Amino acid sequence: AKDAFARCVKMDASNVDALLSLAGVLLTQDDLNGAEKYFNEALKNMKRNSPYWSYVYSMLGDIALKRQQNDQALKMYSKSLEYNAANVNSLVGKGVIVEYQGDKQGAAEYYRSAIAVEPMNLIARKRLVNLEPDYLTDEEMLEALKQRYAVKPEATELTDADRALFSAIHRDEQRQGVTYLKNKYPKMPAEYVVTLNKGTGFEREILTLDGYKALEKSIGQDAFNVFNRAGVAVRDIYSLRDMKGNKIYTPESTLTDSGFYVYTEALKNRKRFLLPSESVPPTPAFLAQLEQRQEELKKAGYIEISRSEVKMLENQTFCSEDTLRRNLGLYILNMSKNERRYFVQSRSSDDKLGVSYYYVMSSRKKRNPKVKVPANALVETYALYGYTLCASDGKLIQ
Repeated sequence: AKDAFARCVKMDASNVDALLSLAGVLLTQDDLNGAEKYFNEALKNMKRNSPYWSYVYSMLGDIALKRQQNDQALKMYSKSLEYNAANVNSLVGKGVIVEYQGDKQGAAEYYRSAIAVEPMNLIARKRLVNLEPDYLTDEEMLEALKQRYAVKPEATELTDADRALFSAIHRDEQRQGVTYLKNKYPKMPAEYVVTLNKGTGFEREILTLDGYKALEKSIGQDAFNVFNRAGVAVRDIYSLRDMKGNKIYTPESTLTDSGFYVYTEALKNRKRFLLPSESVPPTPAFLAQLEQRQEELKKAGYIEISRSEVKMLENQTFCSEDTLRRNLGLYILNMSKNERRYFVQSRSSDDKLGVSYYYVMSSRKKRNPKVKVPANALVETYALYGYTLCASDGKLIQ
């Protein structure tokens, strides 16, 4: 096919169909440079009313994404969607990049849009499932917990504890918890798993609360045996800590999130835990100072936000992290070399310093309509005139 299309292009270098066909073949062969060349040649020769504009820009987005040139890929996917807002490939591609950047709620919106156009798109559907704890509304999450028999059927309000429970069960589902239980039990108890949409293309198995508890207990015991085989004394296993000094076992003898990581590393013969006699880097005194600083921030009216929300701020305002920190009420607390925590100022008479808080509350209101969004004259004025807060360089527009 490659040779045939190449001959067609040689005979007529402006034949758009031949150029696109050759570019498509080269892309399937991972010849990114060749594919890019002929897609761009096609662009030069396409008529204004050509139906291929969206497709070509979408393919150029795929090429940039394969090269890990995310900014360029995002630009190409956006251009593609200008020509066809229902281009599923571009919607999914844009979602992947936004998710990679950390804006999970934004990514979920792109995946949902893709599924609305193409309900059987497995890539969008799978990625959307992975993001459920980050985008489901309180009402949707409460219903998901009822499906898992994790809250009472008559429950009407989602609590913080409910949200944490859903995240934990969902996390175990994504770790192939259902498969683990099937392998663990010759005949798995029926009350451990619920099948949604049975017999359809959307069939999905989820853990019930009982299944989740059984899974957690079983993994905790498996990890105990692995640590023991690694040379840890039985008396010390439940006192093991991760490299930050946090216990890897809960009082119920199940693994914490970091404990699960330590366990999986131990399966690879890698020691990522501290014995009771081993000291913690950094020192507890340093950690205490950080804890004190966090308390000071909260007393001063700051609230903690997630890394995902920081990326959402950058995407919504077009401002760089540095601009958000210097001018728009974002505070960054460096916990260690590789860990930072983020806070925004919730009590401020200065509209500029309240910008970050405004956007965070607006984002949270999408999931919980009861959240109150504060007024902010600066944001509202910019929106009225169609301006963004920052220019393309990430700096504030004065």
